Amino acid sequence: MSIELIVLDVDGTLTNGKITYTKNGDEIKSFCVKDGLAIASWIKLGREVAIITGRNSPIVERRAKELGIKYFYQGIDNKKEVLEELLKELDLTMENVASIGDDLNDYRMLNASKRSFVPKNASMYVQQIADEVLESQGGEGAVREMIEKLIQSEGLEENYLALWH
Repeated sequence: MSIELIVLDVDGTLTNGKITYTKNGDEIKSFCVKDGLAIASWIKLGREVAIITGRNSPIVERRAKELGIKYFYQGIDNKKEVLEELLKELDLTMENVASIGDDLNDYRMLNASKRSFVPKNASMYVQQIADEVLESQGGEGAVREMIEKLIQSEGLEENYLALWH
């Protein structure tokens, strides 16, 4: 079965995990543009992307829209439960899912997915259950690295590269 859906955690995965507040109380997050290009490419290949995050942030919602991510869930305590509901909607199974997360709140989702990835600086507990610990840290290309590994293992390299030349 092929991977049709990738599920992304945000803090510590799409970002470096740091949350900065301005004196006005505004939240600041930084995203890796390399991750964004890989996500957009995955979508152009006709595959799906979902963000399932424990926190609420208009910044993350904006980033999801910029990248064309249709499935966006925030303020989620049980990520696996939300993923199971999404799979029903998409008529997919866990055999079609690759996920990436970095901490204990990702544990059940990572454990249930066909393929699971964690950034280099993830919690040791999720590193122990992940299929692959990436070389990149969260917010520094970890999602890009995961997607390119999936591109290779799914035999999509020719189509992936054709998007850009």
